[in-house]
Amino acid sequence: MPRIIYLASDHAAVELKAALADWLRGEGHDVRDLGPETADRVDYPDYGYKLAEALAADAQATGIALCGSGIGISIAANRVAGCRCALVNEPVSAALAREHNDANAIAMGARLVGLDMAKACVEAFLATPFAGGRHAGRVEKLTNPPG
Repeated sequence: MPRIIYLASDHAAVELKAALADWLRGEGHDVRDLGPETADRVDYPDYGYKLAEALAADAQATGIALCGSGIGISIAANRVAGCRCALVNEPVSAALAREHNDANAIAMGARLVGLDMAKACVEAFLATPFAGGRHAGRVEKLTNPPG
């Protein structure tokens, strides 16, 4: 089923982002590229926040965050309420991020994950539903932390 998918990266992942965007459009998805458009140096937090804010405003959408390692942009994205971004490097963790954590975004590192593995991660993420049940209460705690 076609989805709205937001993509954002830093300069280190512009090429991977463009390749994923082309592939996802070819699969029929509505891809919204939040930048950057060139490999000129940018700060990954700015783009992690953009992605997370888009997801917080569009609860039905999915996000893909990319930087050199995937770590920095995932930390930035998770600082925005309404975004649950999981750092993944292979399809099993991408599927579990959806199934157990109801993640609405995944982050990957362009210096660590090639295009084929990135596609496999995205496919697993998009194909996996949230299991709910015993996981729902845990996700609620992520959404509404105590204190």
